[in-house]
Amino acid sequence: MRADRHDGTRLTRQTLVMALGLIACLFAAELSAFSAIAQAVRATQPIYETRTDHDPNGTGKFYMGREIAQVMGAGGITWLNRPQREDEEKPALVIAALNLKGGETVADIGAGSGFYTFKIAPKVGPSGKVLAVDIQDEMVAALRRGAADRNAMNVEVTKGSERDPHLPANSVDLVLMVDVYHELSFPYEMMTAIRNALKPGGRMVFVEYRKEDPAVAIKEVHKMAVDQLKKEMGAVRLTYIRTVETLPLQHIVIFEKRD
Repeated sequence: MRADRHDGTRLTRQTLVMALGLIACLFAAELSAFSAIAQAVRATQPIYETRTDHDPNGTGKFYMGREIAQVMGAGGITWLNRPQREDEEKPALVIAALNLKGGETVADIGAGSGFYTFKIAPKVGPSGKVLAVDIQDEMVAALRRGAADRNAMNVEVTKGSERDPHLPANSVDLVLMVDVYHELSFPYEMMTAIRNALKPGGRMVFVEYRKEDPAVAIKEVHKMAVDQLKKEMGAVRLTYIRTVETLPLQHIVIFEKRD
């Protein structure tokens, strides 16, 4: 009788283990199915939203609750090169915050006329390079003229697109955007491509007018809040590092590619 009871206990334990294993398998299958459904639902949801009621200086196109601003055209070159920009924006402080050591590959996205491109080029030196990227033909031509006039051999000019800066994968140490990100027509696609271009540990640096400060006399859609940048960079798996608040009107917000 004791042997029978012992065998029965052993069978009960085996049955219990098998039942628990079956439950675990079923749970894993259900979890996988739920994940697949969730991904399918996200894929069918539009990344962008269009609204008829919007800021007159915006495009009416929204990304993660933020209205995308209208793009400055080539006619803005005069404004980009205005003499007072040195005093207003303190570019030397921006470059100091980049903490360049020399030899880096830096991409200046939305480089415009090269205001920052040609300040960074001497900092990275002959063993480094600056990839000056713009999507407008007039800006690209201005960049090429500027590089030729300065004999800037470490500056490479690239024409990007609205969705892609056309940079090689894992090739860039630092990407800089100065008052550009808020105008990107396809921020998710562009930032995905930029993330791909960054080396592991590469940094993404934004310089944007402070939306948190109502005293900054810039059109609202041309400002960016730090929290909004954190949210949007989270969507492309860039990790927030810090915010530098040394500029009169803008903040410098730094992210990193960690995986």
